[in-house]
Amino acid sequence: MIRLIYLALILFSGISMAQFTLIHNVNGYTPTRGGEINTFSTLVIKDGKVVRTGDKQLANQYPKASKFNGQGMTLLPGLIDAHGHVIGLGNNLSRLDIREAGSVEEVGKLLADFSKENPKGWILGRGWDQTRWTPSTFPTAEDLDRFVKDRPVVLTRVDGHAIWVNSKAMALAGINAQSQSPAGGEIIRHASGNPTGIFIDKAESLVKRFIPPTSSAHLSQSLNKAGAHLLSLGITSAHDAGIDKQTWKLYRSRAETQTLPLRIYAMLSAADPQLESMLQTGVYKDKRDMLSIRSVKIYADGALGSRGAALLKEYKDRQGYRGLMLEQPQHLEQLIAQAVRHGFSAHTHAIGDRANRLVLDSYENVFKTTGGKLLRNRIEHAQIIEPSDIPRFKTLDIIPSMQPIHATSDMHMAEQRLTDEQLQGAYAWQTFLQQGSKVAAGSDFPVELANPFHGLHAAITRMNAQQHPQQGWRNHERLTRKQALQAFTLDAAYAAFQEFKLGSLEQGKWADFILLDKDYFKVPEQEIRDIQVMQTWIAGQLRYSKD
Repeated sequence: MIRLIYLALILFSGISMAQFTLIHNVNGYTPTRGGEINTFSTLVIKDGKVVRTGDKQLANQYPKASKFNGQGMTLLPGLIDAHGHVIGLGNNLSRLDIREAGSVEEVGKLLADFSKENPKGWILGRGWDQTRWTPSTFPTAEDLDRFVKDRPVVLTRVDGHAIWVNSKAMALAGINAQSQSPAGGEIIRHASGNPTGIFIDKAESLVKRFIPPTSSAHLSQSLNKAGAHLLSLGITSAHDAGIDKQTWKLYRSRAETQTLPLRIYAMLSAADPQLESMLQTGVYKDKRDMLSIRSVKIYADGALGSRGAALLKEYKDRQGYRGLMLEQPQHLEQLIAQAVRHGFSAHTHAIGDRANRLVLDSYENVFKTTGGKLLRNRIEHAQIIEPSDIPRFKTLDIIPSMQPIHATSDMHMAEQRLTDEQLQGAYAWQTFLQQGSKVAAGSDFPVELANPFHGLHAAITRMNAQQHPQQGWRNHERLTRKQALQAFTLDAAYAAFQEFKLGSLEQGKWADFILLDKDYFKVPEQEIRDIQVMQTWIAGQLRYSKD
């Protein structure tokens, strides 16, 4: 795939160097900052930016332009994923993938095979989800020991908020019955008090700190793999939700050598011990808009699937338990204030209704004392919200950064975890739009598959891949096709201060676009999920071709 991309760059270098490039015979659509959807059949590009769009007669005005015939394919602006984990995705492509495993036994078989193919070192993987199994209970270290017991195994839950490890990993980490859960984390235990092998949220660090560090070369390879995969899906820009110092250095280096595979808007991880030194270096933005670093990612709570999301009322399926706050309000305010003092936006992960309320309170308090309200701060996920708190997003200018695919992935589990009352403000995309908020859409890859057409389908139908439930889950929050496209383009760009550079094919903006095998606006709703990307272009250069 990577070889294909660079071959395409060479083949089309003549096009990119021409004075004008003409993309014609296309079925083009673009949202506009005025709120309309413009249609066109011809796109004119110069120096990587949009000159004009228009009908086929426009081609006559540029007789010397290099021409590319779109063969009648549908053309959309490049899609923007407003919340993902780029290096995590790249790592996943070379680690044990257990996303499709439907039981502990299936995980074990995949693990045993992977162990034989990769005979040395720690075994790392991701994707398990006990809510899809029967019984839907947390697995144990003993379950893994049956398949691999002589090497440490660490398997991350699909949502990234819990790990499942074998006894060898716990032994190397010195974990025993006397080990204490850190604040913001939980060690799941047997009735005897011994750890089961499940570590939630901040308890993950008790084991993960013993995993050998990733080399810079491996990190760069993961970036290449992730970039190639995202381009094949029509994603031309990704918002990377939480990078450490090593990744910060890599991204800056790759931007300076002009070798980033796609555009990246990166959030510094508030958990990195060197956060302050990165903030002191200042905002980073290269002239080609390939890399922007001007925000900080903060974690407030955990995830719903592992019952780490912080709730106002107890979980329906765990009496007396209300989840985990990873940061207490005072520290949340300190982290937000630290970011805004340096001119960085604060983007805070909050899933449960208690976490969302406390984060909104924290933003409000910081704005009063430190400022920063105009920095387009965000709440990442904003999944379960007490309805009275939704208007506060608009009042405080907080952008809800939401992942439509989470609703259809979570719907059955969410109804197990929460009451109908608790779900009144859940995954409330349309409610946010109706009050004037901009919804920045993403996928949260590799928690979910990165394919943005899965997210567009979920946003429009509120149905899963099997088209269930009929009419959609809590379907009053469905989006129109126009609204969904805007959430994955212009509004995602707005959430990164890039709406005058990216997100639509308007004059003067970068010519980032994709060609599709089907018409997004006319194909039946159930087929949106299956739309295939035929080509992906960034700044008027072909970066991916399915052929």
